[in-house]
Amino acid sequence: MKSTWSVRLHLCAAALATLSIPGCTAQTVIYEKASPYNTIIVTEDHRGLRTLLFERGGGRQSVVKPGDPDHLELPYARVALAGLALCEEPRRILVVGLGGGSLPMFLRAHYPAATIDVAEIDPDVVDVAKKFFGFVEDERMRAHVGDGRQFIEKAPPGDYDIIFLDAFGAHDVPKHLTTREFLEITRRALRPNGVVVSNVWRPASNPLYDAMARTYQEAFEELLILDVPGDVNNIFLALPRRQALGQGELALLARKVSTAKRFRFDLGDLVEYGFRHAREKNPQARVLRDADRR
Repeated sequence: MKSTWSVRLHLCAAALATLSIPGCTAQTVIYEKASPYNTIIVTEDHRGLRTLLFERGGGRQSVVKPGDPDHLELPYARVALAGLALCEEPRRILVVGLGGGSLPMFLRAHYPAATIDVAEIDPDVVDVAKKFFGFVEDERMRAHVGDGRQFIEKAPPGDYDIIFLDAFGAHDVPKHLTTREFLEITRRALRPNGVVVSNVWRPASNPLYDAMARTYQEAFEELLILDVPGDVNNIFLALPRRQALGQGELALLARKVSTAKRFRFDLGDLVEYGFRHAREKNPQARVLRDADRR
């Protein structure tokens, strides 16, 4: 839900602000509200792209082109879809972290038969996604207001084919969504042939990166890591099974998905941009645990 591209928001006291940012299109602030969790800000540019932020000067949580669910502006969201290559045609999908709803709306458009659950802790984010970003619930896609960890804890074992972990606050991933205990309950909610897809920041922007990678290695059988072009995100692909895959093999599987589903981008190219099969464990990295947060 978050990339590290940022804007500086200078709000006018009595009018909407038009922001001129070097190298970027001007952004007009069309909504701002303090929620129990964040300061929710929505901007719009001259192309009609709307951006969600959780603080002034913060990173983009979502960028949506209302009415066009195929448009994924943020690079990490495109790379995250490579996880679809590691499961069969998904029947049940979970997205933790709604943002503006770009990822679940894209999945809804390309997997119309799938059931999509979205867990979002902030009810105001759900309201804004509906009012400003075109997010629409229906009989197969529902937003569940509440903590994502608690939602997963209540899920039946083996309930989901693919789980996207994309929950960010203004500055980082909530700590209780990084621990071994959390990842173990997430693995339990996954089918044996499924995959967990997680959006994380690289080490330069994330002091917990090495610990997060080590924790995923302890909770899952395999961990594949993809670089995101043009940003500081990595995508973790965590498997509850042994599956030896090289870059070429994953790129081929990913390309087949984007071709069959007629994505506007080639998933194979994104896999080929940067791939690592994280087999070796860093002995210097600690495993994150619930007890560490007490």
